[in-house]
Order: sequence, then C-alpha cells, then structure tokens
Amino acid sequence: MPVSRSRKPKSNRAPGPGREPRPGGRPGTSRAAGAGGRSRRAAVGVVAVVVVLFLLVGSAAALLVGGGDEASDGAGGEESVVPLPDGHPALELARRDADDPLAIGDVDAPVVVIEYADFQCAFCGTHARGVHERLVEEYVETGVVRIEFRNFPINGPESDAAARAAWAAGRQGRFEEFYRAAFAEEFHLDSGRFSEEGLRELAEEAGVPDVELMLTEMESPEAGEAVGADAEEAMELGIVTPPSFLVNGHPVQGARPFDEFAEVIEPLAEAAGDS
Repeated sequence: MPVSRSRKPKSNRAPGPGREPRPGGRPGTSRAAGAGGRSRRAAVGVVAVVVVLFLLVGSAAALLVGGGDEASDGAGGEESVVPLPDGHPALELARRDADDPLAIGDVDAPVVVIEYADFQCAFCGTHARGVHERLVEEYVETGVVRIEFRNFPINGPESDAAARAAWAAGRQGRFEEFYRAAFAEEFHLDSGRFSEEGLRELAEEAGVPDVELMLTEMESPEAGEAVGADAEEAMELGIVTPPSFLVNGHPVQGARPFDEFAEVIEPLAEAAGDS
C-alpha cells in the first residue's frame, strides 16, 4: 500500500544549462584549504565501493537507468527496493543536522535524499524546475523526505561563486528560495548570471534578509571549506556529472522523472514505518 503523506515536518519545512568539467583543479578546492571532508575519506571510500557495485550490477533498486537527460516514465523494474541495513556506510552520508543551511525537511524524516548538483548544470535545472518541486510538495512538506543539497561546482568560476552564495544564503535561512531562483530559467554558461551583480539580484529575488552579508560571507574561508567538502564527497563517491542523488543510500543518476524517485522513496518510507 502507498505510503501515507499526512505527516507534518518537525523542522526546516520548505516554504514556499551545463557542460563537461573543465580540466584543471578539483571543484570547490580553490578556496577550500583543508576541506573537512578529509576526516571522512575512509568512510566515503567504503561508500564509493558500494556505489560502484550498484553501477556494475545495474540494480533495479538503485534505478541507475542512464545518463543525465530525463527519460520516459515507467523505466523501473518489478523488484522492490530493499532498505540498507542499519549501520551501512552509505546511510552515514546523511547528516541529519538541524543546522544544515542546505537542507530542507524534518531531520527525522524516514527518507533522506542527498542531491549533488551544480548551479550551471542544465539537467540540474531540469530537475529543480520539475521533480524537485513535486518532491517538496508531496514528500518534504508531509514529513516523509528530507533533502540535503551538496554543492558540486564543475563548470568553473561562476559555478563556484553560485555554490558559495547558496551556502551563504542558507546561513540566513533562504537556501531553498535561492535554489529555486537560481534554477528558475535556462541560461547560457558563464553568462554573468552568477557575477556579483547577478548574485545580488538572485539574493533579492530569494528574499535574503541581508544581501551584503551574503556577499561577504560567500567569500569567507568557511564558505570555501563547506563547498570543498561537498565536492570532495561527490568525487570520492565517483560521481562525474551532476545531478546525482542518494536516496537512503540508493543511487539515482541524472534528471530522472518523478515516478522513478517515488518508486525508491515509497518502499523505503513504508519499511521505516514498519520498523
């Protein structure tokens, strides 16, 4: 039977295009000296093995059904998604931190969706303008799902600037609004959308209370370290292109249709309710 969507979240309730990585340095590391992800390298390395195994076997539970573009509905198989056992390293990537500036939803939600994305990625925008909104309406606002965003800026300086600005907007409680404003329409890569002037306009559109503070904090070492740690986590997992997702540890690659996310979320939420 389908999972009930009547639960109310306890906290962080949500309110109301791209190219291949450029050669050179690792994303987010230009300002990320000593990124905190190093302390988690061993754990993430174990998870990387798990993710690679999912890729190799083509697990129906993982719904790894191809590249970055959105596929037609109904690609899921007949198998039921099986929850990973307690203590599984893939589950440890969910932070469940009430003070996480890039997360929305109940910290105790039965399902955590981790999204690795770049604000200059076309398919990330496709996901944000469609599937993300439905996930929020049908699962986040009902307490079933928590979404934790991870910055993975692979498309150069404007991607990095957008990532740091999103983090700073989140510090003022406006990450979700910034996310939606940044992805609201398609645009050309390095078009100036994430220049200082462009970021100022996005911040105002997102209702960031103190725009000047956001612009200042996005240049801080803390912002660089946070973005660098997210990017390092993605690379340690073997993620090459965004968007990529982990749904309670189950990988979903690309801008998949809403129904494919639901096919993973529903059984995991039901299993959590039965435990």
